[in-house]
Amino acid sequence: MKEKDLENHIYTTFDKILKREDKEKLLNQRSLVIWFTGLSGSGKTTLAQNLEKVLHKRGFLTQVLDGDNIRSGINNNLKFTEADRLENIRRIAEVSKLLVHSGVITLNSFISPTKEIRDMAKEIIGKENFFEIYVNAPLEVCEKRDVKGLYEKARRGEIKNFTGIDSPFNAPLDCDLEIKTNVLSIKDSVEMILEGVLERIEF
Repeated sequence: MKEKDLENHIYTTFDKILKREDKEKLLNQRSLVIWFTGLSGSGKTTLAQNLEKVLHKRGFLTQVLDGDNIRSGINNNLKFTEADRLENIRRIAEVSKLLVHSGVITLNSFISPTKEIRDMAKEIIGKENFFEIYVNAPLEVCEKRDVKGLYEKARRGEIKNFTGIDSPFNAPLDCDLEIKTNVLSIKDSVEMILEGVLERIEF
């Protein structure tokens, strides 16, 4: 059977498996994707990790999806071209969609630098399941925080297509929440996020 013929024989079974509501009832929570976007070094991963700990203590089941972890696993065949960045986020969004169906609260920490990329993720996951947080920190602050030395390498030309240096970051204009990590502490930032999402995830 040719590959094209196989494509015509794909039959989804979503209508035969337990519904999202069944999983949410079991977990006593409502699923949601909390999507952190911002420059490298802005504090996305730190906030996601700290938010996960707070939610866990409150009895919520969560899963953190982080750029480096995803790049070393299911997306390890992708580079940093525009097309590969789009595919990277597309796959992440599809995984997030499955987690939403499973009733899990997903904390996604990805630069996701363009409106096109973020809109695609939102469309796949569902706007009603998507809570976008712009983690905003000035470029100079992000560079000072850069323990990996990525900005320095990018400025020397050793890393190409690096967001903020030779690849643009388009700040979201319609995000659900903006956190300025050069002004707020981690604790205050997490409290702000909690205030914004609790009514969305409490059963």
